[in-house]
Amino acid sequence: MTVRRYDLASYCGFSAYALCSLVIPVLLVAMGRDLNFPLDRGGMSWGGLLHLIRCLAMMLALMVCGAVAGRFGNRVPLGDSILLMGASIFCCAFVPGYGWLIPLMLAAGFAEGICEGLATPFVQFLHPDTPEKHVNIAHSFWSVGIGVCVLAAGALLSCEVPWRIVLAGAGLCGILASLLFLWRESPGGRYPEPRRHPGTGTFRRDSAAIFRTPRFWLYCGGMFTGAGAEFCLTFWSAAFLQLTFGAAPLTAGLGTAAIALGMFAGRNLFARIATGNNLPVILLASSLGTIPPTLALAGLNADMFAPPILFPALMILLFLCGVGIAPYWPTLQVYGVKRLPELNPTLLYIYFSAVGVPGCGFFTWLLGILGDRYQLRGALLVIPFTLFIYAAIIAVDLLSARRKRQ
Repeated sequence: MTVRRYDLASYCGFSAYALCSLVIPVLLVAMGRDLNFPLDRGGMSWGGLLHLIRCLAMMLALMVCGAVAGRFGNRVPLGDSILLMGASIFCCAFVPGYGWLIPLMLAAGFAEGICEGLATPFVQFLHPDTPEKHVNIAHSFWSVGIGVCVLAAGALLSCEVPWRIVLAGAGLCGILASLLFLWRESPGGRYPEPRRHPGTGTFRRDSAAIFRTPRFWLYCGGMFTGAGAEFCLTFWSAAFLQLTFGAAPLTAGLGTAAIALGMFAGRNLFARIATGNNLPVILLASSLGTIPPTLALAGLNADMFAPPILFPALMILLFLCGVGIAPYWPTLQVYGVKRLPELNPTLLYIYFSAVGVPGCGFFTWLLGILGDRYQLRGALLVIPFTLFIYAAIIAVDLLSARRKRQ
């Protein structure tokens, strides 16, 4: 592979997006104590509500970013969204109370929605011949951002660095990443923008064609449940280790980093083996294979093993979960676009993300509510439940495709 400017920009963009998305969950316990919503005293639902608010703003942005891309292309709106996301997270470091987080989360969520909708087609148009490989590789840098976030934040919190400084640093990283998109282009290295549609007529016609396709809605169900499983793990894993096993912030960060390392390894592995024909097999095998480690996480408790064995066992389980959930989002998007070649690919990517984002928010919020009532160990059973539904959707699509060929 030859890594050029916009490949590097996509890698940094995904990393900054993950960093800004996950830094608040990693700091949530410390933020809850300072901003008067302690997680160990009924504040989990308030913590989950932050992400639900963010996801609603992302969903709104995803509904309009197709028209934005049609008018302005992919590069500049993507760079502007990463800039706004970083600036919003930077401002979160200075809030005096919980209520001030809500407008900033709305702004960050709107920016992340544009980023989510345009980042995958940004890579698709860079590499139109092998999107299934390059999209997985680019998405693997989401995991790099998670790893950097949780390890750096956990280490800094363990060294008693205030959470506000950590949050400001994450926002600054997002601001810097936007420069790779927005810096002036060289004449010989322009981004290959798709054909633009300044009017709204084409956008409406293409959207109507997508919404009339039943298979599109089947894939939307997979996006909703798969995204919920993925983000429940990454959002709640640090709090799960701290509240259930009494882990220090650095150890809790290592747990989320284990998921991120598994996702990075999984996405690069699936990028190597992915072809146009085996994508549904990858999705079905990974979803069914992730159910046992998620059930084991929910069943593990501190009395079963001594601490020298318990935490390595937790890290191994979290790593396996990360490998399993790696293809849910990018591979299903590519598979859906390949299965629906007659439809607008940019809009398909955007609408798939528009369904996946509320899946992240809904299941994260639901797990927080159940955690307040049954503790996080019991609430984690939401994850294997969503995986079972995801696997069933892929199986239904496989069977219907086989029957159609026959």
